Amino acid sequence: MVPFNEKKAPHDEVLVKKLNKIALSIRRDSLIMTTKACSGHPGGSLSSADILAALYFHHLRHDPQNPSWEGRDRFILSKGHGCPALYSALARAGYFPIEELWRLRKVGSILQGHPDMKRTPGVDASTGTLGQGLSIGIGMALAFKLDGRDSRVYVLLGDGELDEGQIWEAAMSASHYRIDNLTAIVDFNRQQLTGCVDRIMSLEPLADKWKAFGWQVIEIDGHKMKQILDSLDEAEKVRGKPTVIIAHTIKGKGVSLLEQSFLEGECKFHGTPLTEAELNKALEELHE
Repeated sequence: MVPFNEKKAPHDEVLVKKLNKIALSIRRDSLIMTTKACSGHPGGSLSSADILAALYFHHLRHDPQNPSWEGRDRFILSKGHGCPALYSALARAGYFPIEELWRLRKVGSILQGHPDMKRTPGVDASTGTLGQGLSIGIGMALAFKLDGRDSRVYVLLGDGELDEGQIWEAAMSASHYRIDNLTAIVDFNRQQLTGCVDRIMSLEPLADKWKAFGWQVIEIDGHKMKQILDSLDEAEKVRGKPTVIIAHTIKGKGVSLLEQSFLEGECKFHGTPLTEAELNKALEELHE
């Protein structure tokens, strides 16, 4: 099997359509998984689905048949509670059978409530304690540079996670060491566990903060596949500094028509799964 990204295709309409279809599957899987488990985090899984589809099915250099391949790029889900979307991407890429998804959070399952690199094929870092993923990614990226390897590291951060001081210590460190094989992606859906990010701890001006820490900043619509692909390619070309992609997203993206409530932009569904009735309505809306 040719590893993903071995022969990267151009960003044509066929590719964009393919990746959008995969992102739709990731959204559906995430909702089914969390409803079956009666636990989990559907809102942030849906907001990151497009990003994960672009990474795992086009941009990342990886091989599902050889998860420990040393030449692979590394992906760290720092916002570990969004793992349903990651698990769906891994399963659909071929790391393990799709049927495993329906055992999310079950006793003995390989799919824990947060990513566990010792249990789940394709997971490069155990995460869940917020604020630590960027530091882990810096260590990996710096090691690749010291070893003269061309692997890259991608870290997906939640916006609420940016309240953690360790994120900004890591940001300063990455700039100091000129770690240009590191790309951070902020899933900027403006919602966290207990409410709006702007109300709990305002991040603005977010882009200016990253620039002040010495990072190259790219802002995109995190649900426009072409923009995601272009930003990832642009980040690869940056030299002498790390890059952050601020992806403006919507929590619960794709589901807005539930009678009692809706996922899109709704903080309630940060960590509350849908009922069976709500799931059926959501899946109807997410029909291809």
